[in-house]
Amino acid sequence: MIRRNEGDPYENLANAIVAQAADDYLTALRKLKRHPGNKAAMTDAMELEHFFHSGWYGVLTNVDPDYLIRKLREKVAS
Repeated sequence: MIRRNEGDPYENLANAIVAQAADDYLTALRKLKRHPGNKAAMTDAMELEHFFHSGWYGVLTNVDPDYLIRKLREKVAS
């Protein structure tokens, strides 16, 4: 049986987009921690930070982008 999330499907999609971006940002940060000169990881991280500060991100969620970035950086640093 397929399990479906309760609630608004558009809200679920918005949450999934933000969660995937956060996961991708963590991946880029972890690559940079291991290999600081990794240009692809740096590009990914910068593009994701741009997304987090975009109007599109603001449409998807009310989570403060600077708070999210700070928490994700702390997670990688620990």
